[in-house]
Amino acid sequence: MNMGRALKTIIAPVLFSGAALVAFAANPPDAPAVVLIQNATILTVSHGTIEHGSILIRDGKIAEVGTSIKAPAGAQIVDANGQFVMPGIIDCHSHIAVDGSVNEGSISVSSIVNIGEVLNPDDIDIYRDLAGGVTAANVLHGSANSIGGQTVVIKLRWGQPAAKLPFEGALPGIKFALGENPKRANFSVPGQPKRYPATRMGVEETIRAAFTEARDYKKTWDDYNKRVAGGDKNLIPPRRDLRLEPLVEVLEGKRYLHSHCYREDEILMLLRVAKEFGFKVRTFQHVLEGYKVADEIAAAGAGASTFSDWWAYKVEAYEAIPYNAAIMTKRGVIVSINSDDAEEATHLNQEAAKCMKYGGLTHDEALRLVTINPAIQLGIDKRVGSIDVGKDADLAIYNHDPLSAYAVVQKTLIDGRVYFDRDRDIAERANLEKETKALLAKEKKAAEKKADDKKADEKKPAAAAKPDEKKSDEKKPEEKKPEDKPKPPEDVTAGGAQ
Repeated sequence: MNMGRALKTIIAPVLFSGAALVAFAANPPDAPAVVLIQNATILTVSHGTIEHGSILIRDGKIAEVGTSIKAPAGAQIVDANGQFVMPGIIDCHSHIAVDGSVNEGSISVSSIVNIGEVLNPDDIDIYRDLAGGVTAANVLHGSANSIGGQTVVIKLRWGQPAAKLPFEGALPGIKFALGENPKRANFSVPGQPKRYPATRMGVEETIRAAFTEARDYKKTWDDYNKRVAGGDKNLIPPRRDLRLEPLVEVLEGKRYLHSHCYREDEILMLLRVAKEFGFKVRTFQHVLEGYKVADEIAAAGAGASTFSDWWAYKVEAYEAIPYNAAIMTKRGVIVSINSDDAEEATHLNQEAAKCMKYGGLTHDEALRLVTINPAIQLGIDKRVGSIDVGKDADLAIYNHDPLSAYAVVQKTLIDGRVYFDRDRDIAERANLEKETKALLAKEKKAAEKKADDKKADEKKPAAAAKPDEKKSDEKKPEEKKPEDKPKPPEDVTAGGAQ
């Protein structure tokens, strides 16, 4: 995250003051087998809007969508009269739920590290983003490296262990970065030489060199596997290289490549390198000058995950415009609006709505920017991103049209389970505040007791040593043994000298 966004995060108001306390609340109850959301305006994204509609959920999946669905026996009823239901928001660029730094910046190719191994299920930003209707996020490594670490798509299953966060079946990714960040124009460690690369051409060659190695590494394994399949049993397998294996997966289409970028020249550069080695760029992230090369991005089949209206917060972003998302959309690029920031993710619905003002996107086109489009970019569109029969029941319920500035999330469901409920959140705040005050008072009392005990210990007089003990502590002079006593000097006049 850059300095401009960091400042924006600091000065932004905290959403739901009780959210930090809810972090310690009990897990939400298991989802009932059957749930019926009724009387809602349903924004399906894929097939229009359904007024006074209902959604039937069975075992976490959408079973029916329509206007005349009867509640099965034993179903939990959610009355959404006057409310709007949309697919859960999908954030294609997030850094939430990471324990520690998101950057392994010590080397320029850090493809060996994996964000999936440091997921923190207790990160309060998970809950806050749920409160903004977000149900899935692409958690990325940072942008300190030309080739960064491995990435993971998660569902925001608040209260579940880390092992339950990854989106089942979603292809893993890897983070690349172009421009100022990986060449570290504004970063250095005192007393240490600058890390390579230090220029844009160095960034390009770092990527090219890594894929040259990966291509050779892949060939070595392909040859070995071919000989084994042919019956050769006296072979020693090639030495594994954990740095190159993720890049081989990129070459084989088994891992998605998400690249941080800003300028048109670096976007075109990576497209050329990708064509040279035969891999695909799944998404360009930020891509603030994408409007200049939208045709080239579309022709390459790459996606663009961008901001709605952040520009001029650093040199690379000077030529960004708020019409970027709309222009790329109209030129045939699959575009999503992302956060890159935990606070920004709490109102991605409004960020998408800005593209109706800047560029004239329709209501449905704007809604796609935070639902089905990021789902397509992450390869999970068969599971989420629209309200269709058979898809996961990942939904957000608003009190107004989600693209309205007045819209507030009432409930967020993942796999048919309510993970955020605004009414429940508000109802629990008084008890949580009371519990917090009690814990703080207990902590204060314990600290005061510790301080009093310390003062009492300091006032106690030091115990006087007994005479015998004092003597025993005194160091006695060492007695010299007879053989250690000095001998009289020899008489040199008695024949000692010749």
